Amino acid sequence: MSEQTGNERNTEHSTERHPARTPDPEPAQAPAQTREAQLQQERLAQAHRQLDTLRSRSKQLEAQLQSAGRNNQRMTDLLETTRNEISQLRNALQADGQAPFTFGTVIGYRPEHPQAEGREIQAATVAGVDILQAGRKLRVSLSPLISPDQLQAGDEVLLNENFTIVAILGAERTGELARVKEVLPDARLVIISRGEDERVVTLTEAATAQAQREGLHGARVGDAVMVDLRTGTATEIVPLSEVEDVVLEESPDVSYSDIGGLSEQIEAIRDAVELPFLHADLYQEHGLRAPKGILLYGPPGCGKTMIAKAVASSLAETGQAAADDAGQPSPGQPSPGQPSPGPSRGAFFLNIKGPELLNKYVGETERHIRVIFARARERASAGQPVVVFFDEMEALFRTRGSGVSSDVETTIVPQLLAEIDGVESLENVIVIGASNREDMIDPAILRPGRLDVKIRVQRPGREGAGEILGIHLGGAVPLHADLLAAHGDRGAAVAGLVDALLDRLFPGTPKARLRLIHADGTHTAFQAADFMSGAVLSNIVDRAKKAAIKDFLRAGTDPAQKGLTLEHLLAAAEEELRDQEDLVNTADPQAWARVVGASTSPVVRIERPGEAAAAAHTGAPEVQG
Repeated sequence: MSEQTGNERNTEHSTERHPARTPDPEPAQAPAQTREAQLQQERLAQAHRQLDTLRSRSKQLEAQLQSAGRNNQRMTDLLETTRNEISQLRNALQADGQAPFTFGTVIGYRPEHPQAEGREIQAATVAGVDILQAGRKLRVSLSPLISPDQLQAGDEVLLNENFTIVAILGAERTGELARVKEVLPDARLVIISRGEDERVVTLTEAATAQAQREGLHGARVGDAVMVDLRTGTATEIVPLSEVEDVVLEESPDVSYSDIGGLSEQIEAIRDAVELPFLHADLYQEHGLRAPKGILLYGPPGCGKTMIAKAVASSLAETGQAAADDAGQPSPGQPSPGQPSPGPSRGAFFLNIKGPELLNKYVGETERHIRVIFARARERASAGQPVVVFFDEMEALFRTRGSGVSSDVETTIVPQLLAEIDGVESLENVIVIGASNREDMIDPAILRPGRLDVKIRVQRPGREGAGEILGIHLGGAVPLHADLLAAHGDRGAAVAGLVDALLDRLFPGTPKARLRLIHADGTHTAFQAADFMSGAVLSNIVDRAKKAAIKDFLRAGTDPAQKGLTLEHLLAAAEEELRDQEDLVNTADPQAWARVVGASTSPVVRIERPGEAAAAAHTGAPEVQG
């Protein structure tokens, strides 16, 4: 049974392996099969070639991948090494920043430079910073995190235990002050410190930059600077008010047209000042020198200070006009193509405040005088006219050896004489002095060659007083409606007010308001005109204006009651004259008599004409004031 089954299985397998043979195809189908077989073989060969190409490319990519892996390993190793170095540098910097620190002051930075054979070793050529530390001068290294450009001479720095600079603290804000005596062209200053010790120091760039940011000038003669004498540097320009309080530098806006009643004096001063300035060639041709100084003397309040200011203003205007006519830049202005130094201020007026110039310390007043003329030379060197005005000149420059003061003038007067004589070779500078006690000024100052021109400023007469009142009542001063209606227009109304007030102040029949009784028996009578001055007339008008305002407010601000009237002016004039008389009674009679120009004979007493009628008939001769 099993044998039979096995035979059957063999028969089945044999049938599967060897299927029944079919009859051979037709002979015509053989070539087609052959071509098909060839195509299949060609495709197979092409597939083998493509497979070989892919295998070759795979090997190349594998080689590149291995190379990239090796490069990546090298980069990993390099980054690891760099990280270790950064960690070491961080640790080193942290070690540099560990306290405690010491302080030092920078003298200067020394960059790396080539070795000078025979003068230094190689180690000395390395970049470093020269500092002063605990009285020792050292050259130390600078931390790589700090830029050398940030270092300035005079800066305070922090040093670690290895004497490496780890921080810049800047210059100290406190220190020693010194005065600039001279400015050298290479950013160095000659200073005076600790009495009369002279030193040469270097002005730091930081100090100059700070002064420019604050709108200050650079270092000038007489300025105060903060210095570090150990390092020889000036670290700051300190603006002190003491010099500015003594020297008031301004460009006045007062013109000659603002001054009334002084036409003769104005003409004289214009001849003395403006002619040499405008016609310097003619003066040089004739061998004439411009006057160095002018003395304006006379009673107080008569316009001496206004004349001095008008001189400076007139010099600026005439200089500008002359420059325009010649087609040249005006003084203080740049030439075409040159950068502008800033706005021009024309003429400069240095108003010297005499009492503030005096100082209790020996030599300080003389130093202030030197500063004043140094400022004048500085301004004049730019081609700008400068007027140096000393008001109340007798307070500063009294006659030496008179014994009426502490004899400080024995050194002050020679200093002024030296400065005035030093102006001889300097153009565009003129000294003007004003005084109502010219007899007390040292004669050496008044001699020709110093204060050459002497002009007496008199009290205004009727005509001069009319000019002054016309100036103060002009413009837009409100006048009462009744006054305008009575005269027709404003000009006639002002003229009427002026004439009526002048009739009161300068009556046709003189009437004495005050008498000075002298020791020799003579009398000096003072009328209303003898009290007149520009200041008194200005005060009369101001009093009248205030009275007009009070009346207007008292009337309930009625527009019809607004404005100045003749009654206001006459009442104000009488009040002002009474005040002037009372001033004489409260002052030293002898000193007051000298100020107003009365007789030099000693004054025994002062009396009003109505108070001592009997004394008026003693037969003593009377001297008109």
